[in-house]
Amino acid sequence: MAPTVPSAAKSASPSQPSGKSEVADLKQQLRQLAGSRAPDADDQRRDVFKRVISCMTAGIDVSAAFGEMVLCSATSDVVTKKMCYLYVGVHARAHPDLALLTINFLQRDCRDQDPTIRGLALRSLCSLRVRNLVEYLVTPLTTGLKDPSAYVRMIAAVGAAKLYHISATACIDADLPASLKALMLSDPDAQVVANCLHSLQEIWTLEAANSEAAAREIETLYSKPVVFYLLNKIKEFSEWAQCLVLELASKFLPSDNNEIFDIMNLLEDRLQHANGAVVLSTIKVFLHLTMSMTDVHQQVYERIKAPLLTLVGAGSPEQSYAVLCHLHLLVMRAPMLFSSDYKSFYCQFSDPSYVKKLKLEMLTAIANESNTYEIVTELCEYAGNVDVPIARESIRAVGKIALQQYDVNAIVDRLLQFLEMDKDFVTAETLVLVKDLLRKYPQWSHDCIAVVGNISSKNIQEPKGKAALIWMLGEYSQDMHDAPYVLESLVENWDEEHSPEVRLHLLTAVMKCFFKRPPETQKALGATLAAGLSDTHQDVHDRALFYYRLLQYDPAVAERVVNPPKQAVSVFADTQSSEMKDRIFDEFNSLSVVYQKPSYMFTDKEHRGPFEYSEDLTNLTVGTEAQENVISAQRYQENDNDLLLSTSDKEDNGTRASNGSATSTYNAPSDLIGSSLISSQTPAETSLINTDPGTFQRKWGQLALALTQECSLSPQGAASLMNPQSLIRHMQSNYIQCIASGGQPPNYKFFFYAQKDGATAFFLVECIVNTASAKAQLKIKADDGTAAEAFSTLFQSALSKFGLS
Repeated sequence: MAPTVPSAAKSASPSQPSGKSEVADLKQQLRQLAGSRAPDADDQRRDVFKRVISCMTAGIDVSAAFGEMVLCSATSDVVTKKMCYLYVGVHARAHPDLALLTINFLQRDCRDQDPTIRGLALRSLCSLRVRNLVEYLVTPLTTGLKDPSAYVRMIAAVGAAKLYHISATACIDADLPASLKALMLSDPDAQVVANCLHSLQEIWTLEAANSEAAAREIETLYSKPVVFYLLNKIKEFSEWAQCLVLELASKFLPSDNNEIFDIMNLLEDRLQHANGAVVLSTIKVFLHLTMSMTDVHQQVYERIKAPLLTLVGAGSPEQSYAVLCHLHLLVMRAPMLFSSDYKSFYCQFSDPSYVKKLKLEMLTAIANESNTYEIVTELCEYAGNVDVPIARESIRAVGKIALQQYDVNAIVDRLLQFLEMDKDFVTAETLVLVKDLLRKYPQWSHDCIAVVGNISSKNIQEPKGKAALIWMLGEYSQDMHDAPYVLESLVENWDEEHSPEVRLHLLTAVMKCFFKRPPETQKALGATLAAGLSDTHQDVHDRALFYYRLLQYDPAVAERVVNPPKQAVSVFADTQSSEMKDRIFDEFNSLSVVYQKPSYMFTDKEHRGPFEYSEDLTNLTVGTEAQENVISAQRYQENDNDLLLSTSDKEDNGTRASNGSATSTYNAPSDLIGSSLISSQTPAETSLINTDPGTFQRKWGQLALALTQECSLSPQGAASLMNPQSLIRHMQSNYIQCIASGGQPPNYKFFFYAQKDGATAFFLVECIVNTASAKAQLKIKADDGTAAEAFSTLFQSALSKFGLS
């Protein structure tokens, strides 16, 4: 007897959906099961729902079954409801007209006896993200925040933030932030407290740009009662929630040292936590709280070494790398404190290349007189590594240590030994380092040239290595007997050299050699200039033409230009400014440390905070009760001569209001307005002046520094900087305008300007505020330097009153 063929409904595999025919079949089965009271109806619904979710996961459009899925949602089976909620959440946003069909059953489930179903239904209701359904969200959320189940309250706390993103007005009008605040301070469940805190931070931070009340509420979050209440419960929180609370604590401004020590004693055991994120968050709190206490800050470095080194050796390579990045940042700030732990940064054979590279940088940073020999010996072992990039980095590390003036004699000998390894990349990297060493230590030229002179240029393939050799041939041609002839052979192979860098160095080296050994080099010089003038590369052609015309004008002048007396290089340029490093340190325990750049450099504008460093901090509302202006603020760079960027290419799309208008709105950087300022003026006596970021930038670069001072802020003023726009408003009420600003706790930077009424003289101010120490660093530039002192007194007076009113 032939086997029975199974029905189509039973033969379909959830993992192998069959497209449109499958969707039609699913719709038919869902209609049949809608309202069915058969004993096995729930099991059948579950199987069909599994097939629907499987089709959805495979990318098949199953939105046609939306109505049938809603009809089958009336079930007590939790698994089936979860699948139904998942389906609705995916398709409601794409089909808002169909989403209305889900409201009734979701609201019904929000009143279910089972708290799990209530929570799932509330989460799905808030996840619809359909603006025209906002009115149906407020009541379930308000009820959910008072639900006896902690799970439902936890869902409702997050749902309030979702509602704010859908409709901020509906969220504020329903007074949900106040309910969240009350719940955060009274709920016995730690996860509910954490979710309330997260939602409040998100809502109030976004709302602070438009509401003074929200700005004040943010300040209450960082107040002592709230911070200490949360810290005392920290052991009850999950790891994610602990990080959230610790981030809040890192922005807290203690009123005295006793509060700092209380917090540190309270969090001491968090340094032994198994989770790396908790440890890093705790370290951030310790570091930021002790910024103004030098001795204690150094003790913190000593205390955090062991937990960080433990984390490096435990866990995955990815975790080790993240922790190493933070260690690297600390090492850069205090290398002496880590110098005795140099063996902890030796590369292991199992380390990924990105971890090894970071360890090499750290070994370079912590090298000093006591450990240089051991570190260089270890680095020399890596030079023969099969991993070529790591071998290159190890050679560069040896050279960097030599440039730090530690045991130069032994390190130079080690470097010269690398030239005997007969590996092209080793030779190239070593030649580059020898060139840098000779620029800093000319006294070593005799020993180095004796070894370099034996190297054949034909054996060097890498352009940078060949360029370094050519530089030495030109610079020390008087000490290298064969230098003119080696250069001549290189000129003969000019057409075979494809690197413009090598050809440029060759032009200069032949010129230098000519001035030192003219008879032997004259022929090579003529061939070099002829080849350079006919070169297709623009830079090579221009340099050859420049040298030709110099020689034609006066050989003595040409010698002074091409081969002037050399001075030893004392310091090589750092790749990062100290200000950039400080910004990264302020963003400790974030991706900024891993990327080694501030967050504004790798985040999109829409994902930055309302007062983060950015390319265009626009639409900051400032003003007094009588007048409010919208000022466009531009990001500044570390270089004082390049304070404001991206101004020339922005269109002037603002509309100027009339002079008599009480409110003026400017949307383009060129539409900035500034108030006049003299110490005896009243508002009625001031007149408006127009300036723009370009003018400010030019003036800042042209004017000399008139005054540098440090002043203090009141504790209330430092606390008020949790909303930095409040300082901009305060200074404008004193007729001082802000043209650029940025930063994040604890460091903020502002650029202010003012003008004396009836005069053309400007006062320009760079104000860097550290909220942890409640100090402000002022740099004042003025057209009239004699008035800078009086203006500084007035500026400091205004600043000292910030936060007191």
